[in-house]
Amino acid sequence: MKLYNTASKKLETFKPLSDVVKIYTCGPTVYNFQHIGNYAAYIYWDLLVRTLIANGYQVKRVLNITDVGHLVSDADDGEDKLEKGAAREGKSVEEVANYYIDDFMKNFRALNLKEPEVIARATDYIEKDEKAVDQMTVNGYTYETSDGVYFDTAKYDKYADFAKLDLSGLQAGARVGFSDEKHNASDFAVWKFIKPGEKHAMRWDYLGRPGYPGWHLECSTIIHEELGEPIDIHCGGIDHIPIHHTNEIAQTFAAYGHELSRYWLHCDFINIDGQKISKSLGNVYLLSDLAKRGFSPMDYKMWLLSGHYQGARNFTFESLAGAKARRLNWRNRIALCYQKEIVGGTDVYERVLEAVSNNLNSAEAFAIIDSSTIALEDWKKIDELFGLNLITDTPDVSEEIVDKIIAREKARADKNYALSDAIRDNLLTRGIALRDTPDGAVWEYNN
Repeated sequence: MKLYNTASKKLETFKPLSDVVKIYTCGPTVYNFQHIGNYAAYIYWDLLVRTLIANGYQVKRVLNITDVGHLVSDADDGEDKLEKGAAREGKSVEEVANYYIDDFMKNFRALNLKEPEVIARATDYIEKDEKAVDQMTVNGYTYETSDGVYFDTAKYDKYADFAKLDLSGLQAGARVGFSDEKHNASDFAVWKFIKPGEKHAMRWDYLGRPGYPGWHLECSTIIHEELGEPIDIHCGGIDHIPIHHTNEIAQTFAAYGHELSRYWLHCDFINIDGQKISKSLGNVYLLSDLAKRGFSPMDYKMWLLSGHYQGARNFTFESLAGAKARRLNWRNRIALCYQKEIVGGTDVYERVLEAVSNNLNSAEAFAIIDSSTIALEDWKKIDELFGLNLITDTPDVSEEIVDKIIAREKARADKNYALSDAIRDNLLTRGIALRDTPDGAVWEYNN
């Protein structure tokens, strides 16, 4: 199995530390609904997990839930997203977090994504965060200002390596908006103090003052507590590379003295009609918005996996309709397997798995599926690999349906076309379409 490792900037043969692959996936900040672009990463990393399992590995995956401390930008100032959500909805931050966690998990399951072994809420690790800051301080990596405890990036000589940052240029030209108390422009808060009179519902006493953890810190702490360093694979979006993941690497080494992860995987963005997803453009679509237009979560998953996780994707409803048609075609090929003995190539699934094992190349795997004759047993393996619910959404027809098909065949033979058409139309209302062939009628699904 091969993966493109962001750390080395090359395709590498995957060599885990043990048969149990340790994976960490950056999760949602639960202050609002997650849109279809947000779910892309979880679909890609679900494919990663399924591919590892298909290659004989066991997986222990941790997904974090950011329910505190994430500001509206990657900077160390501004409004906390949970506070913003609470103000918008007139609820407590806990109520907002719980509501959007429930919605996230509902959609997670609707997309048929394998649930991680550990789902970690950031608020459950505050004491561990404090201990991590203590240890970084003892090891000489932090300093205190009036508004928080900061990581001194100059003390970690590999800080710029992961994202290939130009720190000299940053320090010389990017001082605007940075606190005068920071030693370096690239320094970041590992703990923020709450100023007198500042409204902030989620707060903990640390160093004799109320405050909350910097949002980068939770990932290092959760990984340390739940998986231990180094992990095998750390996943996220390309926007995490220059700040969030760079900071994770630095603070993990500073606190625990270990490399954070051996492999890093990053997915690219999704655009809508060629434009960035933005509320101001009115192109923020939820899975529920797709449903209103007649598309299921599986149609969206089919569309996403028809491309590659490292490629920028352009979502249109025309392309989504194409993915829906492709998935229906696959389901009807499975339906034909229930009716006739389909003898597929003996290596079809092996070729599909080989393609997806080469840096999760689902696009190539889909092309193999499109061009191959596939038996039912291989369809079952393919469905498990991609999690597209092909089999569960394509059940064999009931005896009642079979009897109706036989009755229609008899009506056609008797030239009772009115009865034949009535049976056909009745089946169409139940989602079953009949296609007449020289060997008799075969049934298909029409939605």
